[in-house]
Amino acid sequence: MNTSGRFDQALDKLYLAFHSGQLNPECGKQCAVGNICDNKDGWKNLTDRHGSTELNYVGLVNEAFGRKINGYLPSELLRIEAEFLKACGYSLPLDHRGKKPINPTSQETIFKGLCATVSFLCHLEGIVDVMDYSQLFNFEPSKTSRALSTQEI
Repeated sequence: MNTSGRFDQALDKLYLAFHSGQLNPECGKQCAVGNICDNKDGWKNLTDRHGSTELNYVGLVNEAFGRKINGYLPSELLRIEAEFLKACGYSLPLDHRGKKPINPTSQETIFKGLCATVSFLCHLEGIVDVMDYSQLFNFEPSKTSRALSTQEI
């Protein structure tokens, strides 16, 4: 499968962040997009609220000029972060009154967010979802195995 450089870099960064405990949904430098953006939180200036997919003036200007951060447009970065946060169990955009996971930094919570993020990155690239394991179990039994199983009954 051919993938883009931005996809490969994002996947590497997210993998390393997950395994080193550096993936944190409530930190602008350690969330999914924070890690993709080299642990910098300047991407947060593209919107007024963490978890929102709505670009603010700064985001709109950057988008209009085609500016990309590590290969991703501002709107793509916001959508990536939203997917990560939703899968971690947050209501969006983040708000102190909104829904949030009981333990936001648990491995299980972070893993759910990571899986959704990787699936969304695949969607952005237009490639098969590498996180979709259903194809592993999708098979058509042969006629001989069906005949054997009905004879055994």
